[in-house]
Amino acid sequence: MTLKSYLWGMRTAAILSLAVWVLVLRQIDPDSSGIAGKFLFFASTFLFLAGWLILFFTWLRKKIGGGEEVALTYLGISFRQGIFIAFLAILLLLMQSLRVLTWWDSMLTVAGILLVELYFLTRR
Repeated sequence: MTLKSYLWGMRTAAILSLAVWVLVLRQIDPDSSGIAGKFLFFASTFLFLAGWLILFFTWLRKKIGGGEEVALTYLGISFRQGIFIAFLAILLLLMQSLRVLTWWDSMLTVAGILLVELYFLTRR
């Protein structure tokens, strides 16, 4: 698979996830829909953020790294980092919706995600 075909697929998925996210925001009331509405909100937000962050990290590696070969080599890392940051955002949003988010909880959550990423980076 070439980088160009991967990026077109990711762009299509990101645009579709943006459309689903906007649809969920406009059509579902989280107070009256209960757990299903909150699940749809968090799931669509995760897909939206993950898609756009993966595209951003791939673009950043292509611009800073020096070309398509470097971006294609580090595609897995860009994918993983996009997923981790989207998961971090969802965790913070979930803690805020439960009214348990404080600054030290958010710092511990960020540190936990950072430690998992450092494990993957130093695993080889």
